Amino acid sequence: MSDRDLYELMRCAPSTRRFGDEPVSREALERVLDAARFAPSGGNRQGWRVIVIVDSNTRRRLRELYAPHWDVYMQAAGARAVLDTGPASGVRPGHRRMLAAADEYARTFDRAPVHLLILVAVEALAITDLQLDRPSIVGGASIYPFVQNVLLGLRAEGLGAAFGTLLVAAEPQLRELLAIPSEYAVAGHISVGHRADPWPASLSREPPERFVSSERYGEPW
Repeated sequence: MSDRDLYELMRCAPSTRRFGDEPVSREALERVLDAARFAPSGGNRQGWRVIVIVDSNTRRRLRELYAPHWDVYMQAAGARAVLDTGPASGVRPGHRRMLAAADEYARTFDRAPVHLLILVAVEALAITDLQLDRPSIVGGASIYPFVQNVLLGLRAEGLGAAFGTLLVAAEPQLRELLAIPSEYAVAGHISVGHRADPWPASLSREPPERFVSSERYGEPW
């Protein structure tokens, strides 16, 4: 793959929320996970673990665990009111479509043929910001580069994916359901399958001048 190919993948790896029925090959997943393992991690501890879930009963149980946390999120963000009131909400149509697609995904969560539950060994997290007066975020640097590698690898295989963290709130139930050892934490979840909708040409994101500063915050670069 050329540098240009990588940049194109980065520009067009959207969250997929509608999946087709075609099965995902084990060979494709093996290629993705074999490449993703070269991600950086704190102290090179490589604390990631992945549970590959294809059983329909387990997928249905994941949907049941996901649904209440999704409902809380939608209410807290005011998104449920946007969907209920439609155009009268004043929210632009594109954003309403995005919310509707995400809500459909939550209701049909188990239709994705493969689910990857991402775990991380707690002792492998290099958490260097615990002393600061804010929520800790640094520990994620030991697991989320691996997750991003998985997402890009799935896109390179022509597979759709949706990464989320709402299932983390159901960690006690997941621990029992999937026999997760106590030394591992749930870091997120990836739904995987063949995309039902066409791939977009490119995603819409803010340009670098909106988020890059020179020398001091807010100074143009």
